[in-house]
Amino acid sequence: MSQASPKREGVDPTALRDQLFDLWTRKELEALRATAQHGFSSLGEPLAGLMELLEGCPGKQKGRASTLGHCILQEFERWRRQHPQVQSSTDVWSQVSLQALPEDQAVGLQLRALGLLTDAQPSYMEPLLDLYQLGSLDPVLLRQHITRLQALCCYREAAILSAKLKLQRELNMEEVCVPLILHDKLQVAESWVAGHPDLEKRLVILLDSWCQPSFNPAQLQRQFPNLSLSKHQTDQIQAKLLSKQVFRLMDKFSIDPGLCPNSVYKRKLDSLRFLMYKRFVEKGMSEENWKDHVQSTVAGCPELQVHLVELVLKHSGLQSAAQWSLQYGVPRDRLPFGVWDAQQSLPASLRHVCGNDSPQSEEWDPPLSHRDRFYQVPITRDNVHFLDTQDGLQLCQDIIQAGRVVGVDMEWRAGFGTVKTQRVTLIQLAVQGQVFLLDLCADGFCQHSGTVRFIRTLFSEPKVLKLGYGMSGDLKSLLATWPQFTEEPLKTEGVLDLLNVHQQIQRSGRGRSGASRSVLVGDGPAEKGLSLLVQQILGRPLDKIEQLSNWERRPLRTSQLRYAAADAYCLLEVYSALSKDPACFGLPADLHSVSSAQAGKKTKENRKRKEKAKQARQREERQCGGGPSPAQTLEARSPLAGEAGACVGPPMSPQQLKVVCDNMLQGLGRCLRSLGVDVRMLENTDDHRVAAQLAQSEGRVILTCGQPFHTLRSQVGEGRCLALDCSEKAKDQAIRVLQHFNIQPTKSDIFSRCQVCNSDEYMKMPREDMELLLRQRGFLPGQAVGGQEGVTWEEEVGCDPVPPAPSDSPKYTPQCRWAPLSHLDPCTLTFPGGAALQIHSVPPTLLPRIQQFYICTGCGKVFWEGSHFSRVISQFQEVLRVSEEDGDGDWKETLDQKMGTGTTPIAVQNKN
Repeated sequence: MSQASPKREGVDPTALRDQLFDLWTRKELEALRATAQHGFSSLGEPLAGLMELLEGCPGKQKGRASTLGHCILQEFERWRRQHPQVQSSTDVWSQVSLQALPEDQAVGLQLRALGLLTDAQPSYMEPLLDLYQLGSLDPVLLRQHITRLQALCCYREAAILSAKLKLQRELNMEEVCVPLILHDKLQVAESWVAGHPDLEKRLVILLDSWCQPSFNPAQLQRQFPNLSLSKHQTDQIQAKLLSKQVFRLMDKFSIDPGLCPNSVYKRKLDSLRFLMYKRFVEKGMSEENWKDHVQSTVAGCPELQVHLVELVLKHSGLQSAAQWSLQYGVPRDRLPFGVWDAQQSLPASLRHVCGNDSPQSEEWDPPLSHRDRFYQVPITRDNVHFLDTQDGLQLCQDIIQAGRVVGVDMEWRAGFGTVKTQRVTLIQLAVQGQVFLLDLCADGFCQHSGTVRFIRTLFSEPKVLKLGYGMSGDLKSLLATWPQFTEEPLKTEGVLDLLNVHQQIQRSGRGRSGASRSVLVGDGPAEKGLSLLVQQILGRPLDKIEQLSNWERRPLRTSQLRYAAADAYCLLEVYSALSKDPACFGLPADLHSVSSAQAGKKTKENRKRKEKAKQARQREERQCGGGPSPAQTLEARSPLAGEAGACVGPPMSPQQLKVVCDNMLQGLGRCLRSLGVDVRMLENTDDHRVAAQLAQSEGRVILTCGQPFHTLRSQVGEGRCLALDCSEKAKDQAIRVLQHFNIQPTKSDIFSRCQVCNSDEYMKMPREDMELLLRQRGFLPGQAVGGQEGVTWEEEVGCDPVPPAPSDSPKYTPQCRWAPLSHLDPCTLTFPGGAALQIHSVPPTLLPRIQQFYICTGCGKVFWEGSHFSRVISQFQEVLRVSEEDGDGDWKETLDQKMGTGTTPIAVQNKN
């Protein structure tokens, strides 16, 4: 036990606080720590003295790590560990704990400590809970405090505090969790219910109830009248987004899907629409596969069967709709117009949905047109072995051991998002001249000890090279199929994932079919994944029409067997071609040494340097003078220009580019807006065809990714649809777009448009006017700044004093339109377009720091200068053009100095 400090005359906590505040203001932290340590030892009652110190500290409500109160708490905990016992004013040696105090005094300190937690962060909350043992307070008092926090709209603090005090079962789950969910804090709600199965179930059921079509968010507003929701927060309350969270939580908390009928119905309806798109729009699914999946999706759900008839009528016509309606006995009053009459006119031979009753009737050799277009497996049907017995499995093992190289692939039935991880139904193992198909649907074969032992031996044998593509997904499905591999982990040695090799080829641009396909414009039907690798190395892609087959059906169709064999055997041929001449494809001699992460990083950096140098040379070679109009410039860019990022045509300003981003690229849209590009973004509920309509009516370029690219490209002019890689970050996507169209933003383009609503008109409001509005609307109590003699603004609002920004700091001068102050209605605080000034989002503590506020007249958002400006400059420095007026070197040096000294750089920020 440490030696206790000698008795000293009790120091006045107020005087100690003033000393500490003076040192804190002068940033003399070492002296502050020494003074605090000495002062704590001199307090008559340390816990009571600490409470007086904390209650008088400025900024204690925020609980930030940089506040004086938090620093005092840290030092006190360090001092208590070093001095477990102290000599009190009554000459009694005792521990620094509440037990040493009279009960009434201890309870009083606990209540005062509880009062400090009104708006504190967890880092501030934890030491107070420990020091003052708040968990021992009367539960009634604790519940009253939680209720008070909720009444003050401190929902996050209420949830965290009640969880730390283990009060979940004594509080109303909806009153705690609903405000958190609506304020984008679902993770806090998850943490609050975690470990309480009944609360976990109720939370998931609550979210599922919001997914029903009749649900109206206005119900929540009536239930929680004190809640203030922004448009963004209201937009998040939609079935499409909520159902994703429901499925995630069902998996996390092991909730029965039967308890979430609305989300399951929504997911199945989305699957049905996707199947319609794959079959009738993209034409990427055979009729047999489509029928299998449709029947499985709508089975047992009359509402989905009605939707099926409606969708079939839209895509395939009256006869097909009549057949499906007869198949499921849809009532006449639920049939679309004309379907009943079509039923009556159908002959008996067409009154049911026909299937393929002879799956093996198809020839093994496909038609000549298929052989000319797609990769063909170079073996006969006799060399494709379908195994469902242990004897066959032993033969397979002997041949694999002799061959030493095996292509591995797996198939499972597509769940279309209704199941997170599917169980494997078929494993394909290809060796030279033969393919083995392991039927895991056969009774007694999958879970047989011999099968499990075979899989474990195969993947752990280092002398047998296993070739795969995207093996991580296959291994996840293996774990779902055999739980034994979770209990006793499956060892994987001698595995080469050709996905990593393919990524290296893509980065080097050495594929025989051309350069990287990650970004293409008007370049025909784009292959992807393994099919693209096979096309680049072997000359023809894979036929993926059977990819979404029902792999649980038995017997499998001949086309399924051919697809399964080709998917595994092509890995052997790709590996053989790459091994013969790896340098031709930009690969090292040892393919096993390819690292997707490190090699990718270095190659990406090199490519960026080369692109930047190329752009500089092109700018120097261009002659000055007039150029084509923005529309002509965009049309002049060839749709076959290749990879995005190539500069084609003269340079353009961001204001000359108008784009529309589909709902998968909203992050990209916000990045482009921050650089001044005119961006329209689709809502989550919008169909992709809305992008084509906007492009046609407003002369915009479509930015999209994935399958919608092919549909959208055919609806707009040449070169006006750009496909991007969804796996890239929004910042990298934005750089690709800017480089592709040769957009050269400047410092004045940054934040010249509102990232929220795309408006390019702002209003400047001086601090004095903002203060007056805050005070008039009740957000700022007391008198005006300087209205009370001897009281500074920092003292009035309880914040730390902030030094003024240097006079030579870079100024935020966006290239936008400016609205006069007279455009703001002083009574309603609305702009001519109807947007209301979001004055509630301005923290009063900003007023002493910010000289001028910027208000978007399109949505009413309030922005101010902060650190975001310098971050954008840093992120996009490779595409930013700094003019001589900007002073490239001086400006960068000033910015670097500011970031190094800790002074807040000039930027634009917003507080919601």
